[in-house]
Amino acid sequence: MSYFEELDLPMDRYLEAHASTEPDILKKLRKETYQKTTQPHMISGYLQGRLLSILSKMITPKNILEIGTFTGYATLCLAEGLSEDGKIYTLDKNEDLAYIPQKYFQQSDYASQIEFILGDAAHTIKNLDIIWDLVFIDADKENYENYLQLIKPKLKSGSIILIDNVLWYGKVLEEHPNNKATQQIKLVNKIVTEDPDFENLILPLRDGIHLIRKK
Repeated sequence: MSYFEELDLPMDRYLEAHASTEPDILKKLRKETYQKTTQPHMISGYLQGRLLSILSKMITPKNILEIGTFTGYATLCLAEGLSEDGKIYTLDKNEDLAYIPQKYFQQSDYASQIEFILGDAAHTIKNLDIIWDLVFIDADKENYENYLQLIKPKLKSGSIILIDNVLWYGKVLEEHPNNKATQQIKLVNKIVTEDPDFENLILPLRDGIHLIRKK
């Protein structure tokens, strides 16, 4: 599906027409993502981006962790709510695409508040001695449980976790014993729901976002 075909979906057009305006820098980034990447559907996009922005503004976080940068669209949306002395750490391992988020981060109003780290996310999280106010997980699905376990000790009461793609194109309703990504997503959804330290809700926006609050 192309960038323009996505915008032609009637419901998306209606929803976007009744959402806050997408900043110009994000319009440019979204268009470039569809032009220059092989998997543009991985971008958060307009509607999810506005959700990330609003939630971040409600929390006014000092420390945000994003696991999975891709082209940086979600990063910039989350950065909109940072406190004046806040910072977002965004982690990715794709060096080939790094030039896109780096370019847009530098052009944004949040250039000094974004720490873009290339490398193994699990290793980086272990070495960041930071208590997170807001965490967004949108990376390799096979490691979702590992990421959740790594960040939980670094949360405080009231910290928010957002996990993307938790409906996994509807595969969570089916049996896929040989698909590790599907099994991991189903496992993480179960772990979160049964954890007494969390309160949670899965939002059926796009491919599903698990909204979690640390009690």
